[in-house]
Amino acid sequence: MKISERTAGYSLVLPGVFLICALLVYPVLYGVYLSFFSKHSFFPEQKFIGLTNYLYLLQDSDFWMSLWYGTVYSVSTIVLQVALGVAAALILSQTFRGRNFVRGIVLFPYIIPTVVAIILWKWLLNNQFGFINYVLFALGIVGEPVNWMGKDHIMSSLVLISVWEFFPFVVLSVLARLQTIPPVLYEAAKVDGAGQLRRFFHVTLPQLRNVLFVVILLRGIWMFTKFDTVWLLTQGGGAEKYIRTLPVYAYMRTFMYYQAGLGSALAVIMFGVLVAATAVYFNLFRRGDE
Repeated sequence: MKISERTAGYSLVLPGVFLICALLVYPVLYGVYLSFFSKHSFFPEQKFIGLTNYLYLLQDSDFWMSLWYGTVYSVSTIVLQVALGVAAALILSQTFRGRNFVRGIVLFPYIIPTVVAIILWKWLLNNQFGFINYVLFALGIVGEPVNWMGKDHIMSSLVLISVWEFFPFVVLSVLARLQTIPPVLYEAAKVDGAGQLRRFFHVTLPQLRNVLFVVILLRGIWMFTKFDTVWLLTQGGGAEKYIRTLPVYAYMRTFMYYQAGLGSALAVIMFGVLVAATAVYFNLFRRGDE
């Protein structure tokens, strides 16, 4: 029996389509469906309540506080990751002794498990025996130990840890693009009398434009939905509500208050915020090209 090329092609594609639908499309659609119900996280009973979950969240101060903390966290970490990552990539693109070793050191934070990174930083930031407080006190910068896990500084600690942990992704992306920029562009700029600063803004930065567009987009999505780093840092800190972002709040509603419908509504809202932010971001990038 002879099989046509079209049938053979469909046969090869169908398993992949089935997996995508089973692992991605169905959970998303079920989450949207569940957001219209009042449902216990473990018991099968559920009751259709329409938009009640969404109306409740619009009046929930904890929801707006989590949205604000998530926005502050994602924006600040993205800005610092991009700034530090681009600066490190520019340095590592130069030729110097021990460059490969330094590149390996820079990539180290990105390859260690998140739980190990949090344990390490909790020890470093400890207000009683932490190394950072010891250095600051020895240098005379502070007069007494700083409670980095307290409500006044825990967001700064979270941003510091996240930037340290994830900026190597920016370094890798930017460094790869820097190595493909034609040297003739820099030579022409030198002939025209452009200094290092002008070469960066008129040669390097335009060449990095598309890479930075993708990097900022991906990092924005990942940081806004980041759960593990935030959740692990809040354990035993006592100031968890001051860094309770939307993913953490959705988890708490679902698995601590057993409100699966409300947790699904939070997830749908997060998805909507990301879609809206991505649309605005693409629009701004298109206008910049024009």
